[in-house]
Amino acid sequence: MTSAMLPDPACLCGSQRPLADCCGRYHRGEAAPSPEALMRSRYSAFALDLTDYLRETWHSSTRPASLSGDDATRWWRLEILDHDEQGDRGHVQFRATFQEGRRWGVLEEASRFVREDGRWYYFDGEPSVTRLKPGRNDACPCGSGRKFKACCGLG
Repeated sequence: MTSAMLPDPACLCGSQRPLADCCGRYHRGEAAPSPEALMRSRYSAFALDLTDYLRETWHSSTRPASLSGDDATRWWRLEILDHDEQGDRGHVQFRATFQEGRRWGVLEEASRFVREDGRWYYFDGEPSVTRLKPGRNDACPCGSGRKFKACCGLG
């Protein structure tokens, strides 16, 4: 089967839609229509190591001078806990599950967004990181619904 015949992978943001039709279109330059859509696309960009996109969607007044990728972190799951949009301001509270080597964690953040010239930008956030210590019989943090020992806890 040629690569042109392979199905488009599911978007990493959890929408269950093909990447190209979901966050991929924003990665290619289309403006995200809401703070939540931008948050989802930024999560996917973190997972795909698209540092240029992350910098481009970070508000110029709070954007770091440089941003490097992190090959050691694997992002597993995004959960949107709350979101709101009022005029040119918005917020998204999310939880993202990640793995670094054999260690698991959850990043929870209340993020603020601003719209300028018709485009949404990440402004800042209040992050909190919690380390997870899944037991063998706990649900796997990856979100598969299987027990940890029968999923990511193998090996």
